[in-house]
Amino acid sequence: MNTLNRLHNSVFARFDRAEWLLPLLARLVFAGVLLTYFWASGLTKLGDGIGGIFTPSVGAYAQIFPRAMEAAGYDTSQLSLFHTLVVLAGTWAEFILPLLILLGLLTRLAALGMIGFVLVQTATDLIGHGALAHPETLGAWFDRIPDSPIMDQRALWLLLLMVLVVKGAGALSLDRLLRPAKA
Repeated sequence: MNTLNRLHNSVFARFDRAEWLLPLLARLVFAGVLLTYFWASGLTKLGDGIGGIFTPSVGAYAQIFPRAMEAAGYDTSQLSLFHTLVVLAGTWAEFILPLLILLGLLTRLAALGMIGFVLVQTATDLIGHGALAHPETLGAWFDRIPDSPIMDQRALWLLLLMVLVVKGAGALSLDRLLRPAKA
């Protein structure tokens, strides 16, 4: 048993020294799984033409404020400046925060921002879009079904983002390049 334990410790000691590996893999998985998800979502919120980044689409308001849009008869002019600012911030966040994570620039802050974004997105889905009334979408933990869009998938998203908050971007990142050299 001692031989097996020593073998185990010698093999896995290498992982203890590989501080660069987990953040790099977390950013790679984020890029492969969530980057285009958020960018595609952000594209649906842009208005027409080059100025569309400053004039969100009607769909953007409907996605972010579904109940307010329904109450306003889907007329965005009936909504306040607050609604417009939130929609713009949400739209821009879907482009900027994933890009920062991809580049490994301000990674901890970007990942923290993404965690906030996912929490707001989840609250909007649960309350605004009525996912609470659909158990198959909401899902549950410890139910042997690992693919519900909210409870299961978003828990994994948050775990992935927490790795980046705690560990940073890793060795292959702009954060590392911009860090002052140790004396």
